[in-house]
Amino acid sequence: MKRQELINQVKEGYANIASSKSQQHFHQTGTITPKTYYEKLLGAVIYEIQSGTFDNCRSGDEIINRVAANKSILSGWNN
Repeated sequence: MKRQELINQVKEGYANIASSKSQQHFHQTGTITPKTYYEKLLGAVIYEIQSGTFDNCRSGDEIINRVAANKSILSGWNN
C-alpha cells in the first residue's frame, strides 16, 4: 500500500480514537488531553511510515494495532 494512503488511514483512525476517549480517563492517567496525546502519537507514526517502518502493513488499522501493542517500535517515543 502506498505510504500516503496509510498516513491518511492512520490520521482518520487516531482521530476516531481520540474523540472516543474520555477526558476523565486522561486526567486519571496523566496531565495531557486526548487530542494532545494522539497528535503526538500520530506525528511519531507518520514519521515511521515515511521512513518505511510499516511498508509491510496492509492498512492503517494494522499500523494502529501494532503501535498499540508495542510503542517501542516508534523511534524516540518516550511516553
